[in-house]
Amino acid sequence: MTDVVVYGATSGGVCAAVAAARAGASVVLLEPGSHVGGMTSGGLGYTDVGDVRVVGGMAGDLRRAIADWYGVPVGHYAGPEPHVAEAIYRGWLERAGVDVRFGAALASASVVDGAIGSVTLGDGSTLAGAVFVDASYEGDLLAAAGVPFAVGREDRSLYGERYAGRQELVPGRHTVPPWISPFDGDDLLPQLHDRPLAPVGSGDGGVMSYGYRVCLTTAPDRVPFSRRDGYDEAYWELGRRIFDRWRRDGVEAAAGQLLGLEQNLPNGKCDGNSIGPFSLSVLDGSAWAYPTADAAERERIRLHHLHHAQDFLWFLSHDPAVPASVRSELSGWGYAADEFADTGHLPHQLYVREARRMLGEYVLTEHDLLPAPRPQHDVVAMGSYHIDVREVQRTWRWVAEHPQPVGMVFTEGYLSVPVRPYPIPYRALVPRYADCTNLLVPVCLSASHVAFASVRMEVQYQLLGHAAGLAAADAARTGRPVQSIDVSRLQDALRDAGQVLTL
Repeated sequence: MTDVVVYGATSGGVCAAVAAARAGASVVLLEPGSHVGGMTSGGLGYTDVGDVRVVGGMAGDLRRAIADWYGVPVGHYAGPEPHVAEAIYRGWLERAGVDVRFGAALASASVVDGAIGSVTLGDGSTLAGAVFVDASYEGDLLAAAGVPFAVGREDRSLYGERYAGRQELVPGRHTVPPWISPFDGDDLLPQLHDRPLAPVGSGDGGVMSYGYRVCLTTAPDRVPFSRRDGYDEAYWELGRRIFDRWRRDGVEAAAGQLLGLEQNLPNGKCDGNSIGPFSLSVLDGSAWAYPTADAAERERIRLHHLHHAQDFLWFLSHDPAVPASVRSELSGWGYAADEFADTGHLPHQLYVREARRMLGEYVLTEHDLLPAPRPQHDVVAMGSYHIDVREVQRTWRWVAEHPQPVGMVFTEGYLSVPVRPYPIPYRALVPRYADCTNLLVPVCLSASHVAFASVRMEVQYQLLGHAAGLAAADAARTGRPVQSIDVSRLQDALRDAGQVLTL
């Protein structure tokens, strides 16, 4: 039997596996795909750090490893090139002696007397473990073990959170300009979520939009954007209308404003981001089904997002309706030739901004972050990134005008609220005792939608994975339920490793 089984080689999973192995546990890291690092190596090179004062432990180790790799001061780059992030993580795993198994998709979990005994993988093999860590972005292991979870936005009344539920339709950089019609004859345009809007503040199960973070460059060996077989001209009519509206309003669009074209990574590379109302993010509501979908449906959704990214870049760089200045600027860009070579130079990881969230021993909510951080006696990491809810849907509604209402497109859900550094309790990483006694969850942790929107950053997954790995090793060594380990001992071990637990 393996001491610790980690499912999902995300940043949280890598840190959990390495931390557990360094603590003396035998560790197997199961990864459904063929890469390690999740979004850290999968396109999210420009790292959303938050307050650097709380970035210690293995997250701090990664920052130093990146600086050493490039021979620059710590923090000189906001993040590494994707292949460098993966190389650093692979080195950590190898030196720690972690048994990494790729192509290891979860099929089921065997639970006996409230504890996971083993997991069965897609190829029919099984793996027994003393303690398990679900570090997947989707929370598949916790769900397979029967641990309760939530998906999407809750109603404001559930936790009394000001920012919960469906948001107001308000102007801003991320919203579609007014007077864009949602109709093409009697039909709705593509890229709209055809679902009635829930009342403001109501829970509707909506999740943040997903997308691909592409790695672009102006280097001479760049790979040009290409027109994909299956490219659909009609799919981009909304974009044409937005550009036309901007033109009539005197708004001068720039490629950099649409993609975040800044050479913010080493060697002149750019981490393409979703900026503005029309972007790499897919806002048609398809992400809402992803968290609990089966493998076939998830793959359909993933391909939909991948094709959107490919086609978006082709549209911006070639469609006559796109301003000539945008097309000209993009003509100097392409995919980085030395990134994602085995996946056609597009990332191997879909940016699943949120999926399941465990309902555990403690549910972290807005009240733990705002208006001031709530103290936690069992703190294992500090969060610090602002509450960052990316757009949830692009929808439409009738707007009262004379002599008759006018249909207009709206983008809904974006929210950004600053927070001060706050403690994340160990209890948010473990299920309730009655639900499962040998599982830790550092990614799909127990939090409301609002609180999770702050925790969900890769740096904080690294911090929480570190804590989960040490806790898992301790639980395996002592034979205690994860809810009953000596948290003060865990905190001491984290501090010794440089984790920041208070400011």
